[in-house]
Formats: sequence, C-alpha cells, structure tokens
Amino acid sequence: MSEEKKESYQQHHVHDHPSPPPYGTFQGVANHPPPPAMGFPQPVPPPGVSGAPPPQSHYYAHGYQAVPGYAAVATGRPVREQRLPCCGIGLGWFLFIIGFFLAGIPWYVAALLLICSRVDPREKPGYVACTIAAVMAAFAVVFGLTRIDN
Repeated sequence: MSEEKKESYQQHHVHDHPSPPPYGTFQGVANHPPPPAMGFPQPVPPPGVSGAPPPQSHYYAHGYQAVPGYAAVATGRPVREQRLPCCGIGLGWFLFIIGFFLAGIPWYVAALLLICSRVDPREKPGYVACTIAAVMAAFAVVFGLTRIDN
C-alpha cells in the first residue's frame, strides 16, 4: 500500500467507529450535580460571604476581618466590674462560712436577701448555698436530728 492509501484508509475507518461507551451501567447526565459528600460535616462559608474574594484594597491579612451582615468587633477599654465585698468572696459565701459559727442564722439572712432583693449574679451561688444550708438546718431541727442523747 502506498502512503496515500494508508492515510485515507486510517482516516476513513477512524471516523466510522465511535469511541466505546464508558464502563458502567449508568454514567449520569452531563448537567447532573455531583453526589453530596458523605461522612464528616463539610465546611461551609459563613452566611453573608460571597464566593468571590474581597477586592485587594479592602483585604487585610492580619487581625479580625469584618464579614458583611455581622456587627463590627467591639474595640476599646473593657468594662471593669466592682470588686466583691468581704475580701473578694462576696457576701453570700461570707454568710455561708459565718453560718457554721453563728448557729445558721446568717444562712436565713442570706436566703431572705436572695428572695427579696436584687443580687449580683457573681454572688448568687453563695446565696443559693446559704439557702440550701438553711433548709437542711431547718429539716434537722424539725425532725430532731440535733439532739444529743447521753
């Protein structure tokens, strides 16, 4: 065969036979979305962020970056709260400790303060402890658990 015949033969037969179909029973449609990822949760950008990166003039690589739709980060001097009374432990815990030495009376005072007044949230656990101790002390006295038999 001459060169011309070989080329014409190859071109003719190559275009006659389509490429073989892909392997498998169902290959999907070209515009079908890919299947969702399975397993661990996939990362998702926060709401309000567009897919495009911010313009170069607004991009700052260090520190906090504002995201559209969210409030800016608060800056300035932090708010200082007042010191707690009684050497910094608060009146509630002070009354709780003193109640062991003064027959539980400070516990009832603390329970009344907790019920009848506005209490600093930092002192509330001490007042609650006093209230629990007062209830337990009242229970012990009512049921005679404090008697000493000789």
